[in-house]
Amino acid sequence: MSTTPTTIRLDDDLRKELNSRLDAAGISLNTYVTMAAKQFVIQNRIPFEVIVPEKDQPTAKTKRAMVLAEAKELGLIPDDSTTFTEVNKMMASLDSEDTNV
Repeated sequence: MSTTPTTIRLDDDLRKELNSRLDAAGISLNTYVTMAAKQFVIQNRIPFEVIVPEKDQPTAKTKRAMVLAEAKELGLIPDDSTTFTEVNKMMASLDSEDTNV
């Protein structure tokens, strides 16, 4: 099996932290990248959970709207949402509506 040299660019601080943790695990950066690549090919998905940093989490208001939408979709509460056939009427309703969820 032949190999091809590959270059990746990492933020200096990220690379230092990554190398520190990989060293503690006894794994080189090259081995880690190779393992991740092989698992991606085998599983046909990212082989680990992707966690969104806290700052990118939905706001409380967005979370409430998501729960409300899911409850309506599941039939747990009636979907009394207004429907529109004309865009200008929808926009007028959105402009006048209280946006508290």
